[in-house]
Amino acid sequence: MPRSRLGRRTPGVLTALLLTAASLAATSVLPAQAAAPPPAVAAPDLGDRVVVFDPSMPVAQIRARADAIWQQQVDAEMSSERWSMLFLPGTYGTATDPLQIKVGYYTEVAGLGASPGDTVINGKVEVYNRCLTDGPTETYCVALNNFWRSLSNLTIDVNGTGQDGCRQSANFWATSQAASLRRVDIRGGNLSLMDYCTAGPQFASGGYLADSRAGTVINGSQQQWLTRNSEVGSWSNGVWNQVFAGTIGAPSEATFPNPPYTTLDRTPLSREKPFLHVADGRWMVRVPDARRDSLGTTWAAGTTAGRDLPLSSFHVARPNDSAQVLRRALDQGRNLLLTPGVYDVDRSLTVRRDHTVVLGLGQATLTAVGGATPVVVRPDATDVVLAGITVDAGTRLSANLMHLQGHPGRSGHHRPGSTPTTTLNDVYFRVGGPHVGKADTSLRIDADDVLIDHAWVWRADHGIEGFTAGASGDTDRWNTNTGRVGLVVDGDRVRATGLFVEHYQQHNTIWNGEDGEVVLYQNELPYDPPSQADWTRPDGTLGWAGYKVGDGVRRHQLYGGGVYVFNRNDPTIVTESGFEVPDRTGVRLHHVLTVNLDAGTIQHVVNDTGDQVDSTRSGLPSYVVDYPAP
Repeated sequence: MPRSRLGRRTPGVLTALLLTAASLAATSVLPAQAAAPPPAVAAPDLGDRVVVFDPSMPVAQIRARADAIWQQQVDAEMSSERWSMLFLPGTYGTATDPLQIKVGYYTEVAGLGASPGDTVINGKVEVYNRCLTDGPTETYCVALNNFWRSLSNLTIDVNGTGQDGCRQSANFWATSQAASLRRVDIRGGNLSLMDYCTAGPQFASGGYLADSRAGTVINGSQQQWLTRNSEVGSWSNGVWNQVFAGTIGAPSEATFPNPPYTTLDRTPLSREKPFLHVADGRWMVRVPDARRDSLGTTWAAGTTAGRDLPLSSFHVARPNDSAQVLRRALDQGRNLLLTPGVYDVDRSLTVRRDHTVVLGLGQATLTAVGGATPVVVRPDATDVVLAGITVDAGTRLSANLMHLQGHPGRSGHHRPGSTPTTTLNDVYFRVGGPHVGKADTSLRIDADDVLIDHAWVWRADHGIEGFTAGASGDTDRWNTNTGRVGLVVDGDRVRATGLFVEHYQQHNTIWNGEDGEVVLYQNELPYDPPSQADWTRPDGTLGWAGYKVGDGVRRHQLYGGGVYVFNRNDPTIVTESGFEVPDRTGVRLHHVLTVNLDAGTIQHVVNDTGDQVDSTRSGLPSYVVDYPAP
């Protein structure tokens, strides 16, 4: 995740004072006599980490409950707590008594209507900078580590009341990776993707907005960002790499890189994330249809096209469910709804059936145990959707954390251009962070016709694993927290919208399949190679590329990509190129860059093209507009 232009990565050993489940449940938010009436729609039992709000509840009660969760989660970056706050259709708050809540780590906030307009919050749902005590300067307030949270499927009417002058005009969503905004309609004020009201430097590291509508969007210090299939009134600012696809009102790319905008008029292939909704007292999961060459949201002109699955078709999983229980449910033809929590997976959850949906609530997390591959999709299963889950490496080496299997020899059982064989929405991978992690490859795709819609594939550059920290950074993480490659794609016609892959120990992404297409790629090379010898290939090439297209590939396209370097353990380390691709007219990169974050060198952007970035030009990108040149 790109750091500030100071090149400093904030350590993740920020310990939160966590409330236990029992103590949080016991927190009194209203006197007993002020208890809210029962909700109009009875909620299914989704466990004690799913909180369902009803519009009949007093604003003060909702605010107090949400604030108690935020207080627990605001600094809980590496905790095991997970939360989902769901709002039944209706209106919450008023202009004079707005509902203003904040969102911390591992927290989902979502409306339960069929459309974002069914659930209206008069007020704010926000994320602010974290002010840290161990930054390179004091005070050091940034959003660089504001990960793992989401906001979706509701309308926010900002109103402009109830806060001080600086915060009055905007809903703040100051986040970085793994923090999506989906199906959100912002009215009555701006949407700010940075927190310009807290003390500086206010850096933010990148994120994702889809199927949403807003007036003025203040991008500010966001270093890279993808806006897909949305509608904006105006867009301000851009640091290194801002990408738009199928977005009404998107700025022009005509003067790239000043400003650094990459704009596709339409999204070649998109599919929105499944979502819970309630209608006529029934709880369902809407699974949106795939769209090709699409523009704008799925909901502005009517109901989002797709199919509804009754909750009865899901196994509603709890974190204490064994992998065997989850496997059995899949084998019996059930879908999986993973309620918030951390699941230990000691044997693969294997998807064998067409149209299977695995949906996580509240950043549900699957942790590999004993070297298992937590998720496998068999080659004969098609129209599979995996959404809202994080997959963690365990302490024993896993070959893969997720494997989408393909037919040997390309049997071609799937018609090109139809519904994706597998869709990944908001699927994240971690090697390290909360504990030591080991995985050879995090995500392996052998299947054809896969769609990746927002993924963060992360070998942790900080955490609480207990590594020794020296003056120049972690001294033993390189040999203990091991992840060779983040993503390997061997399937054909694999597409990605919003792909973030960071800190792996060789090529971060290897793309061998034909007709691959990526809209926004963001990469940071590993911070922690101990020396140049550790970051040199057997053939003598200096370092591994952040994005490698296989030598035999004939057709591939990338729109908007960045590779960043911060070699904090040894600032003299050199990487030959950020992107490595075969020189063929069918392999095309559009708007790519490298940038130095104050330590280390990348000699070229693509192959031997593009200026060197090093500490003499920290924070100043080297751009290649098109490769090969037209």
